Amino acid sequence: MIESALPSSKLISVAGMVGIGKTTFATVLADRLHYRTSFEKVDGNPYLDLFYQDFERWAFHLQIFFLGERFKETQKMTGCSESFVQDRSIYEDTGIFAKMHYEKGTMSKADYQTYTSLFDAMVMTPYFRHPDLLIYLHGSLDATVRRICRRGRGLEKETPTSYWEEMFTRYERWIDQFTVCPVLKLNIDDYDLINNPVSVDRIVTRVQELLEEKTSCSR
Repeated sequence: MIESALPSSKLISVAGMVGIGKTTFATVLADRLHYRTSFEKVDGNPYLDLFYQDFERWAFHLQIFFLGERFKETQKMTGCSESFVQDRSIYEDTGIFAKMHYEKGTMSKADYQTYTSLFDAMVMTPYFRHPDLLIYLHGSLDATVRRICRRGRGLEKETPTSYWEEMFTRYERWIDQFTVCPVLKLNIDDYDLINNPVSVDRIVTRVQELLEEKTSCSR
C-alpha cells in the first residue's frame, strides 16, 4: 500500500457532477492516504426533496443551507491538524448551482446577490481553508445519468434529463476556469475502485506528487 509522507495537513476537495461517485472516491482515497473525510450533508437536509419538486420555490433555501453546512465543515477542518478529503467543494455551489438557477430564473436577482455576498464574506475570513488540490471526476453525460438513476436518491431520478445536460455543460466550463488550486482531472472510465485496486495506486501516486509539488512551490 502506498503511504502518505507529507509533513503538514492537507485538504483535497473532490468535485464533479451529481451522481458521479464523489463520496465513494473520497472514502477510498482518504483510506489510502490515511486522511479523514468530510462529507456533504444530505441526510437530514430539509430542502433537498422540496427543491427537486419546485426549483423556483426552494433553490435559494437549499443553496443557503449547503453554504452554511460547508462553511461549518471548513471551520472544523481549519482548526484540525489532520488532513482531509472533502466530498464536493464550496466553489461548485457558487460557480455552478447558484449561478445556474439565477441565470435560468429559478433564483431571483436579490436572492442571488444575497447568496454571493455571503459566500464572498465567508471565503475571505481567516477561518476558511482553501483546498491544496481539487480532484475533478468526470465522464460522459450518458454514464453520469445512468449513475444518478442507479443510486436512486429521492427525486433525482425523476428530474428531467435537460437539467442534467445543462449542469454537465456548466461543470465542464467551470473546471476549465478554476484557478484556486491545482486540479487533477480523472475520467471515471479510467479507474475501478471496487474491482481493480491497482488503478487506485496510480491515482494515489499522482495525488501525492501534486501535493508535494505545491508544498515545494510555497516554500
